[in-house]
Amino acid sequence: MQEYLTEEQGRQLLRLARGTIADKLSEPTTRSKNEKDGHQDPALLAQCGTFVTLKVGGQLRGCIGNLEPVSSIYEGIQRNALNAAFHDSRFTKLTAEELRNVHIDISILTRPQPLIYRDGEDLVARLRPGIDGVILGLGHYSATFLPQVWEQLPRVEDFLGHLCRKAGLSPSAWRDSHPEVATYQVQCFEEGK
Repeated sequence: MQEYLTEEQGRQLLRLARGTIADKLSEPTTRSKNEKDGHQDPALLAQCGTFVTLKVGGQLRGCIGNLEPVSSIYEGIQRNALNAAFHDSRFTKLTAEELRNVHIDISILTRPQPLIYRDGEDLVARLRPGIDGVILGLGHYSATFLPQVWEQLPRVEDFLGHLCRKAGLSPSAWRDSHPEVATYQVQCFEEGK
């Protein structure tokens, strides 16, 4: 993926995500004027899909995003930070105490592109571990894994099996049912890096 945001813009978005959550928890942060005015940065006004992931002690604590552009990067990070902290149905709402221990990472997505493949073996060969985020869909069932998930599931077969389960499908649906697959890439920024 072409990296179109600078490291400083990434740090600004991370501060924005944390500050947005802190403000909701009534724990105002000392955000700089530059950060509050980030919505005026032309690069942050670009329309892109975004995800915000929260972890505590290396364990997932919330992850919400949008695959397709629905707003600017700046607005998407604010919205998805709040959703990851307070509206991820897998977790209880984040508390002020937990926020102190939360590690935040954000992902800026390219537009998903359909992946044409013949069969399960061809699908395995076409996916690029560590690079591709994958959307898998079959009928009304669908799910996605960001490219960062390859760190926990480096074998393509395991990655796809877990993705099928996340979608509510049989772990072998990727091989047996020829689901629709699309891929995307991300530019990722995380706290402490």
